[in-house]
Amino acid sequence: MDKGFIMLNNTTEVKNNILFEIHDVDFDWKSEIQKPEYQKLIKQNHEKINSVLKGIPEKLDFEGQNFLGWAKFSEYDWLQNTQSYNYQELIRMQKIKNRLLEQGVELLVVIGIGGSYLGAKAAIDFVKGNLPHVDKTKSLEVIFAGTSLSSTDLYQKLNYASTKKFAINVISKSGTTIEPAIAFREFRKLLELKEKEGARDLVFVTTDRQKGALLEIAKANYPNENIFKIPDDMGGRFSVLSAVGFFPMLCAGIDVHQVIRGASLAAQKYSQSLDIWNFNPAYVYALVRYILYRKFNKQAEILIGYEPNLAYFNEWWKQLFGESEGKAKKGLLPTSVIFSTDLHSLGQFIQQGSQIFFETSIFIQKPMYNLVVSKSRQNQDNLNYLAENSISIHGLNEMVFKATLQAHSQTAQIPNMVLKLKDNSAETFGWLVMFFERACAMSAFLLDVNPFNQPGVEIYKHNLKKMLSK
Repeated sequence: MDKGFIMLNNTTEVKNNILFEIHDVDFDWKSEIQKPEYQKLIKQNHEKINSVLKGIPEKLDFEGQNFLGWAKFSEYDWLQNTQSYNYQELIRMQKIKNRLLEQGVELLVVIGIGGSYLGAKAAIDFVKGNLPHVDKTKSLEVIFAGTSLSSTDLYQKLNYASTKKFAINVISKSGTTIEPAIAFREFRKLLELKEKEGARDLVFVTTDRQKGALLEIAKANYPNENIFKIPDDMGGRFSVLSAVGFFPMLCAGIDVHQVIRGASLAAQKYSQSLDIWNFNPAYVYALVRYILYRKFNKQAEILIGYEPNLAYFNEWWKQLFGESEGKAKKGLLPTSVIFSTDLHSLGQFIQQGSQIFFETSIFIQKPMYNLVVSKSRQNQDNLNYLAENSISIHGLNEMVFKATLQAHSQTAQIPNMVLKLKDNSAETFGWLVMFFERACAMSAFLLDVNPFNQPGVEIYKHNLKKMLSK
């Protein structure tokens, strides 16, 4: 078997970090995806995505071609090439994290919205869990602000930060997005009250390389070493594998080198192979989605996580696909649930409601922790049979996963795709991000839309500016 993290379900053995499966779709997908018309589309759009790579002549002209920086992601650039900007920036971020720990900083407040925070939040929860233990000698607590216009949320986070020695990482390409701009103003004021002149060394700005209001603020007020750059060739929702995601991850204690390794392996694999049957399941996923949408009129995709710490990964995925595909009156509605929790709210609709959707499930085979159901002398809840049979809580979760998959795919005839993750390691996270980014770009190109713009989002912003100017 070819070594890799994601393989098609053409084997019964799970030898890799992620196994990709397809269950009970409405067509013979193995034959369908190999039809000449689909292979032609895949080849054309594969060439678009790969046009950013070195050694490939720039002969293509298409919308979005200047935002493919994520597709050339490499371990060499970040971890080995000492002359590269990314290598030097990562070293600088690591030194800053160590300095913050030496100064007794307990908390990093990350300020951003959309792609400026979802990837980092997804990574921290994915690898560390929703309530991680914070070893103050190795990592900082990380919270996120500027994600809404809720005065209650902002007040409570300001109040919480006031009890801690904290630093700020504000992330915005322009600096004019209103939610993070307001949050930055208020947290900056609080930090200056607490730290006086020392505040300037505790603010870190991740922004555009050359222009923007936030860059001007940073240059005027903070040391150059405290300014990280958002790549010009990478949109916000594709930017988690850059300083946007890496600095918060580092501060939270994630091994970013492993994230980089996983993403680099995936980027290399998916960029080299057009043999989607054996080696490129990211394209299989994209193509099956396209066929379900075009031929079978599916209007929505439900991403299912079987661990609560996947909730923000789901949110990152929703923005990735929602903003990339949803334009020109096209695209699947991306939505998500966490099972078994949401089986007790949406389970009935999914099983017997209108079938406008298909499902994609993510199941982690080896969780961070596993508990065995304890034995009770009284057995008033009649659960001793679980303890006596040494059934772990994760084992029970896996049974629910299998029972639900069977109920939805076989009884309800809902098309299902499954990603089985070996673990929740940093390396697996990096690979999974690259899997979905490559699949998302392919999905949008199949729909003949630009994956990297979001013109519709600007409409409400324009309306808001008009209201504020009155």
